[in-house]
Amino acid sequence: MEPGVAVTARQRLVHVGINGLVFSLCYLLANALAQQRGTTRHIAFAWEAHTPFWPWMVLPYASSGILLCAAMWLVPSQDGLRVLSLRLLLATVLAALVFVLWPLQFSGQRPPVAEPIPAALFRALALVDAPYNQFPSLHVAFCVLLWAPLRDLLAAPWARALLGGWLLLTALSTLFTYQHQALDVVGGGLLGLACIRVVRPGRSEAPVALVYLLAGGVAGVVGSALWPAALTLYLVASLWLVALAYARGNRHFLHKTQGRIPWWVCCVYAPYLLGYRLTWWAVVWRGRQHAPVRQITAQLWIGRRLRHAEAAQLPPGCTVFDLAHELGETPALRSHPYQHFPLLDIVAPPAAVVQDIVAALRRETAAGRCVYLHCAMGLRRSVVIANDFMSQNL
Repeated sequence: MEPGVAVTARQRLVHVGINGLVFSLCYLLANALAQQRGTTRHIAFAWEAHTPFWPWMVLPYASSGILLCAAMWLVPSQDGLRVLSLRLLLATVLAALVFVLWPLQFSGQRPPVAEPIPAALFRALALVDAPYNQFPSLHVAFCVLLWAPLRDLLAAPWARALLGGWLLLTALSTLFTYQHQALDVVGGGLLGLACIRVVRPGRSEAPVALVYLLAGGVAGVVGSALWPAALTLYLVASLWLVALAYARGNRHFLHKTQGRIPWWVCCVYAPYLLGYRLTWWAVVWRGRQHAPVRQITAQLWIGRRLRHAEAAQLPPGCTVFDLAHELGETPALRSHPYQHFPLLDIVAPPAAVVQDIVAALRRETAAGRCVYLHCAMGLRRSVVIANDFMSQNL
């Protein structure tokens, strides 16, 4: 998403849907797992036994959902939506991992509620929440994360003061509705601040490392409730290793050599590689009515990774430039003159690497040889390199 660019309704719905799905999976499964384990420990101080119960505080407590939807729907720019969405996702996944690894239960019992409106809200709350998922308080973390995007929508100082006061009241309502303990509130505030520090505005680079970190976290939460522990640990470790590779910009982490990925790498990164293989098949199926190869100049063709039969569309003996690091080369093309320049998908390639590839392209074409330049899907990396090659040869 580009900073300052307006957001479409479809983009908003996608982000709301992703956050809703991740929250539902992680929060509800962590709650169910704590209940299944019979969790009874808590981190309440002795003085918290004297905390008053104020039923009407369920009103600001329940307003957090409205504020969250308002922020997601009203934030004006694509960058603002990206930042808010990623911060919310990060807070949800990190909190859920703590809920699973260190489950807690609220220390007291909520008194009966007689007033009709608070009683109805507490009954609705009980349908989706149990007295677990305590530290850190996601409610408080969300209040911290909602402050900046909602504040920026308000120009009047009094309106911003009113918003800040309401968010503070919403955070404190977790105590007086007997949803959380004092340390939960502190932990939620620190979690929100940490997410703000990690996900920064104004960055054009896709946060691929963070996405795989979140995917691993979701796998850990879901797996803890549904899968054997060994499988869960494997999925988390595999996805987090991919996140680490992207964070370090390591283009060679799959050790692809002469068009082949070693078997042990396939074992370590199987979830990642399987995801790419399925995506590639989906791209092949979707584009089945179109040619997979596009001629750019008399000597340069670009496209995606080809199937065996499609390789016959290339000029005989053309040199293959393979930019895809996550898929093995088509066997029919490994017999061609072959050069591998691995590039991480989605993120922008390093300028020095782009220059090396363009220089190699110039050498091949200057020698009178044809080149097939391809990445995995033929949508990004091969296009970037071809455009750079063409701009330097105008």
